[in-house]
Amino acid sequence: MVQELFERAENCLKEQLPFVLYSKPNDIELIGVFQNNDAVHKVKDFTETGFVFAPFDLSSNAIVLKMDAVEKVQLNRSHESVPIENNSLKNNSEEKSRYTKLISNAIDKIHKGEFNKVVLSRKIEVDCKDDYFDIYLRILNEYKNAFCYFWHHPKIGTWMGATPEILVKSNGSQFTTMSLAGTQNSIGDAMPQWSDKELNEQQLVTDYIYHTLKDKVISLNSSERESVKAGQLWHLRTEMRGTFAPNKFGAVLKALHPTPAVCGSPLKKAKKFILENELYKRTFYTGFLGELNMKSELSRNKNRKNQENSAYRSVLKTSELFVNLRCMQLFKDKAEIYVGGGITADSIPEKEWEETALKSKTMFRILNSK
Repeated sequence: MVQELFERAENCLKEQLPFVLYSKPNDIELIGVFQNNDAVHKVKDFTETGFVFAPFDLSSNAIVLKMDAVEKVQLNRSHESVPIENNSLKNNSEEKSRYTKLISNAIDKIHKGEFNKVVLSRKIEVDCKDDYFDIYLRILNEYKNAFCYFWHHPKIGTWMGATPEILVKSNGSQFTTMSLAGTQNSIGDAMPQWSDKELNEQQLVTDYIYHTLKDKVISLNSSERESVKAGQLWHLRTEMRGTFAPNKFGAVLKALHPTPAVCGSPLKKAKKFILENELYKRTFYTGFLGELNMKSELSRNKNRKNQENSAYRSVLKTSELFVNLRCMQLFKDKAEIYVGGGITADSIPEKEWEETALKSKTMFRILNSK
C-alpha cells in the first residue's frame, strides 16, 4: 500500500534517516529505498551500487544512498489534473531585471564568440506549509510520464521533482541517452510549431553528445528528432543508442554530464560563465539521479526443455539516471523552485524570462493546490 510506504518514509523524516521514494515514467510502481543510518556515502568512480544523487558540478561529490531496505508498491494514480490558477506566481521586478541583464550579458559574450550557447537558471522562493507527502502525491498524480521523486538526507536536504529527461540508461554494455531541448506550452491537442532558434538549440545538444561519445564507445546511433510531451510542456527529443567497453560506464557518464541542455557549448567556457555569473549555487539542480549499477539476472538458455543448462545465468548491471529538472528544494515553511533556459544568439531576454516562469509552474502548481 502507498500509505504504508509513506508512513515508513515519514518515520525516517522524524528519525532523521535518509530515504528516497520514486516512480519511473509511465510506471505503476512506487519504489522506496531506505538507508539504515545517516552516513553520507560519496561516489568515487560510479562503480558503486545504490540510488545516486549528483550535483551539477561534479567537482562536488555525488551522494549514493545505500539500499539497506527496498520496498515496492503498486500505484493507483488519480486521473484528476491539478487546476492551474492564472497569475498565481507574481513577477518579482527586481529578480526579472537581474535575470534579463544576465541573459543580455550572455548574448553579448555569444556575439563576441566566447561560446555559442549557455544555460542560465534562477531559483524562486515561495511559501510552502503543505505536508510533504501531500505534495509528493500530487506530483505522482499530475506527472505520470516523468520520473517523480522525493529524496531526503538529514545532512544534505530534501528535494522533490518530476523530470522528463533521461541522462542515460544502461543494460550490461548497452546504453541509451537523449538530447532534449526546446520548450513550448501545451495547447489542447495541437502539435507544437518549432522556431529555428529552438530547432538549432536542440541540434547543438544532439551534436555535442554525439561528438563527445563517439570516441569513448564501441558504437553509437541516433533516432529521428521528435516532439514529446511532459506534463503541460512540449520538448524536442533525439534518442541515441550505443555500446560501451567493459567497465567503462563511469567514463560514459562523466562524458555526458553536464550536457549542453543544462550547461552550454563549448562546455568549459559555458560552465565557467555559469559559475561566475549566476550568483547562486545550483547544487543538485541540473545534476542527475536514479538507480546506479543495479544487478539484473539474465538467463543464457532460452530452451525450456534443456533444464540442465537453465541454471546458467549472467548477471548484468543496469542503471537508469535522470537529469534533475523541474525540481525544488524544501525547507521549513518554504520551497525553492529551480528553473532555467538555453541562451543562444537568437534569444530575447524578455521571452527567456517568460519561459522560466512557464517552467516554474510545473512545481508551483503542485504547491498551489489545496
